[in-house]
Amino acid sequence: MRNIRIIGAGIIGLATAWRLTEAGVKVSIIDPDPVSGASHHAAGMLAPTAEMQYQQEALYPLMFESATMYKELVDSVAKYTDKPTGYLECGSYVIGGDAADNEHVNELLNLQHRYGRRAEHISVSKLREIEPALSPTIAGAVSVPDDHQINPRLFTAAMIDALEKRGVVIERRASTPDDLGPDTVLASGLGAKDMLPQLKLRAVWGDMIRMTIPEPLRPILSSVVRGFVHDRPVYLVPRAKETGELVLGATSREDDRDIPKVGGVLDLLRDAASVLPGIQECSITEVTAGGRPGTPDDLPFIGIDPKTHTTISTGYFRHGILLTALGSSLTTKLVLEQELTEKEKGFLEICDPARF
Repeated sequence: MRNIRIIGAGIIGLATAWRLTEAGVKVSIIDPDPVSGASHHAAGMLAPTAEMQYQQEALYPLMFESATMYKELVDSVAKYTDKPTGYLECGSYVIGGDAADNEHVNELLNLQHRYGRRAEHISVSKLREIEPALSPTIAGAVSVPDDHQINPRLFTAAMIDALEKRGVVIERRASTPDDLGPDTVLASGLGAKDMLPQLKLRAVWGDMIRMTIPEPLRPILSSVVRGFVHDRPVYLVPRAKETGELVLGATSREDDRDIPKVGGVLDLLRDAASVLPGIQECSITEVTAGGRPGTPDDLPFIGIDPKTHTTISTGYFRHGILLTALGSSLTTKLVLEQELTEKEKGFLEICDPARF
């Protein structure tokens, strides 16, 4: 039996380990500090429709496909653990803070419809019947019922528990070049370029704020709310009611500062408060900055390194949580040399690390 070694215990590495274990393969994982990178900081929006952006058309099919695979992945893990997965089918709303922001929302809606996505205008009055804590000054909104969320911290903890119950060992150490090879998956996010320097990865930092909602205000939101305020993107992700947690994000910067930036945090708080005034009564519990592994074209790197024959699975950038279901499946098929569908071949072609 092959013993597959996975470098990186973030959400991609763990999900790949899980799929390989499900396939009957012996797996070990190397990571000195599991779930300490982008997966730890991420808000966990599963938003293939709301996160569509112009000039990223090549990403859309991957996002759409992965979203359809997510529940199956979560359910397969849940069978082997009592820990919560943090998966919530809650829907999303995209809002415009003012008239100019609402134009941006309308343009996004047109793009979504062009690709056959389910999204519709909803009046602000109707939205506030559903989410009464939202500000009446919002200029417009769109309902995106098929965009959901997962709590990455809970899901990765659930996967670790399920993997350990099935005999997977996590070696808490740094990886070395000697760990590379045909039986290795490199899924260590930004750390992958330390192992394979030819990978063109860059760190894109995002400031995140986590807060606790006072009991009398819970649930302050029942769905994910995202949108634009003064032409800046903002999102508010409510966790399950019993946790009382609300996640705000996120800025995007490439300044190599691995700690939160005051200006970004101020913008997030101001913009979020203009959308959801009640957050002024919440308690800030955590402010962090997470580095996401970006590639030159924002598509992930999934393929085989021709020199070491290591399987590469990294560079998922802003969509790492969403693309986990598809990315881990494609990576597993590469490792096991399984037959690929024409669609999967197309995905791997555009994600080939050798394109740069």
